[in-house]
Amino acid sequence: MATVAQWVEGARPRTMPTAISPVLVGTGAAIGAGVIAPGRALLALVVSVALVVGVNFANDYSDGIRGTDDDRVGPLRLVGSRLATPTAVRNAAFISFSVAGLAGLTLVSLSRQWWLIAVGLLCVAGAWFYTGGKRPYGYAGFGEVAVFAFFGPIGVLGTVLTQSGTPGALAILAAVGVGVLTCAVLVANNLRDIPTDTVVGKRTLGVILGEADTRKLYAAIVALPFVLGVLGALRSWPLLLGLLALPLAIVLIRIVLKGAQGRDLIPVLVRTSLLLLIWSVLTAVGLALGAYL
Repeated sequence: MATVAQWVEGARPRTMPTAISPVLVGTGAAIGAGVIAPGRALLALVVSVALVVGVNFANDYSDGIRGTDDDRVGPLRLVGSRLATPTAVRNAAFISFSVAGLAGLTLVSLSRQWWLIAVGLLCVAGAWFYTGGKRPYGYAGFGEVAVFAFFGPIGVLGTVLTQSGTPGALAILAAVGVGVLTCAVLVANNLRDIPTDTVVGKRTLGVILGEADTRKLYAAIVALPFVLGVLGALRSWPLLLGLLALPLAIVLIRIVLKGAQGRDLIPVLVRTSLLLLIWSVLTAVGLALGAYL
């Protein structure tokens, strides 16, 4: 039976920057639009964190029952390691999705953006069918597309909508940045897993592109948010704050392009999540200051 510490590890707390970043940037954009709503921001954060925990447990369950985690180089998986039963891990995913749903309904009722209920249901379905169901889209090379959509436009702009209303151009630009940096986290993960995913027939984008092109893709999408930040700064100069994260981005790009493999990519994965968080904090501050400077 898994210990409490193992359940926490199974929830993959190191992925939490992917949950926090969209809310930070969306809230920064809302403040830049003149609205400060800490209660709604907190609810959005609960929704985002609960969804990410839910998708982590759902992936653990689905990959575990398929046997694709039996030979894994990476974070602990509860089912694959035989530390918890598939049913227990599946139930943990459902509980997390329920928490996200309750917080989401509360947020929607406050903002009166009722159509976001459908978006919330889409997010839960996307989380489950990433590796779940008979034809998981994560096994067909569409994981990065879904991650971009859910963590970029949906996560960031949904946060803006529930706080200050219709997002502006800078919020949209920042949402693209969050989306592609979150994709970079997944690309690093899939790059590491290309050998094992190939063996079990898991056709991630990394498997489809091959190792060399996956490394180039990683470099491109890590660099893109900084280009977007410079473009945004033409309209609001505080967005240049995001460039303070550029040194870390350059280090990570160099490591990946030089051919790091297997366990050597685990620190890259962790530091890409950190890059996402740092860039998001700086960009959120830039968006918030834009209306006052």
